[in-house]
Amino acid sequence: MNGGLLRIRESLHNIKRSEQNAAHYILANPDEVIRLSIKELAERSESSTAAIIRMCKSIGVDGFQELKIRIAGDLQSSTAQNEYKEILPDADRYTLIESVSFNNILSLRETIKILDAEAVEQAIGELFRATRIDFYGVGASQLVAQDAQHKFLRINKMCTAHSDSHLQLTSAVTLTADDVAVGISNSGETSQIISTMKQARKSGAVTIGITKYGTNSLAECVDIHLTTFSTEADERSAATSSRIAQLNVIDILFRGVAAKNYDVSAAYLRQTRKAIREQYK
Repeated sequence: MNGGLLRIRESLHNIKRSEQNAAHYILANPDEVIRLSIKELAERSESSTAAIIRMCKSIGVDGFQELKIRIAGDLQSSTAQNEYKEILPDADRYTLIESVSFNNILSLRETIKILDAEAVEQAIGELFRATRIDFYGVGASQLVAQDAQHKFLRINKMCTAHSDSHLQLTSAVTLTADDVAVGISNSGETSQIISTMKQARKSGAVTIGITKYGTNSLAECVDIHLTTFSTEADERSAATSSRIAQLNVIDILFRGVAAKNYDVSAAYLRQTRKAIREQYK
């Protein structure tokens, strides 16, 4: 178990002011904190045991003991292995290759730490049972939605990935309780996606949100929240590592759904591959 420090860092802007003293103290003194009792931490951070318990709940851990275990797991990793590599304008091609690749790998590794396995299992079950699946995204997240449509169609799951916001909303209106809507937004604040997902939920569909870790508007309006991690600087990155993390979550869901009925899924994959190959003969 790990990801304790990551959960705190990504939640700093969301947790209450009364909890921030403890949060900042933990981030500054992780080696010390794993040896403290909750009462000792409260005293040293000028906080309270109640605030620390609330903070643990806010970041999605069961209590202070689990948080300490996760922090201990974090400390086993080298600090140098977990730092975002800034891409400089005068970087040579070798540094560019290394930096971009490292940041994508980092995004995947950190996402593993915070992606809730129970939420993933629940999402896979709902997608498997769904009569129809709508994937919604805007910008780079729309490319992820299209990738999802491509994958799930290949195992005969009826789905859409409309790029037009009006079509997204129209499609959401026609969903039923037998269907699933998947909204993809790294920030979780894309207004079009939030409006569409609210409509999908109003229509009775199960709603799944894929966003960065932490509290955000999309996470608050869906039934199942799947979290990703990306350290990229939004104004310079053009959604690189965040997109890789989202694609990875889609791959996990796809493989999970396909495995639910492996023989049938494998047969559809063979048929679709054969049909595409024959087109180019």
